[in-house]
Amino acid sequence: MRPVLTDETSVLVLTGAGISAESGVPTFRGAGGLWEGQDVTRLASPEGFDADSQAVWRFYSERRERRCAVKPNPGHAALVALEQRLGDRFLLATQNVDGLHREAGSRRVVSIHGELMETKCERCQKPFADEKSYRGEEVPRCPDCGARLRPNIVWFGEMLDPAHLARVERFIAEAKALLFFAVGTSGAVWPAAGFVDAVRHRGGQSWLVDLQPAPDYAARFDVVLAGKSGELLPALW
Repeated sequence: MRPVLTDETSVLVLTGAGISAESGVPTFRGAGGLWEGQDVTRLASPEGFDADSQAVWRFYSERRERRCAVKPNPGHAALVALEQRLGDRFLLATQNVDGLHREAGSRRVVSIHGELMETKCERCQKPFADEKSYRGEEVPRCPDCGARLRPNIVWFGEMLDPAHLARVERFIAEAKALLFFAVGTSGAVWPAAGFVDAVRHRGGQSWLVDLQPAPDYAARFDVVLAGKSGELLPALW
């Protein structure tokens, strides 16, 4: 079974850790995940940053170093090809912070959980590209106001950027014929887990592509494909 793409079809894609895992990026949960044996509130929350900002920077510096060692996979490339075909009738919302979609060539991307390779001032809130590792040194400071710099990541307890969610909602509302693909995500994190419901409310068709689809999440989709996104996505269009 393949999705039907017409001249009026708009495609919304949501990606999670599963698509990046196929490139070698560790997932957060489960055996070998980034959170295994870790206190997430210590490493990924404003309170943790206040308590030990150097430990937080060591953690994200290690993630930056690991990220530099991996490349996009065929699943990323398949989404680039679909975007090139659809143009503005395509939107990719990703829960991943690794930037692999942009490296692969995706342009219409909403990084709803932030960008690993960006840093921002905790006061000015202005992000900038930054691949540097901050290990064993003083926490970097903003050159403009002197406040601490932090990774441009949405931490636990923080709100998502309303503009990002508004862009997704507008895309869903304006689509004439809508297809939704959730790729490599278990649907455990809201509000992204609710995108499928919004699409179905508009009469759109929903597809889940995941190595091990979560039963509760999969039950909300029209089509469920179990397997590697790097193998399944290129075969769909």
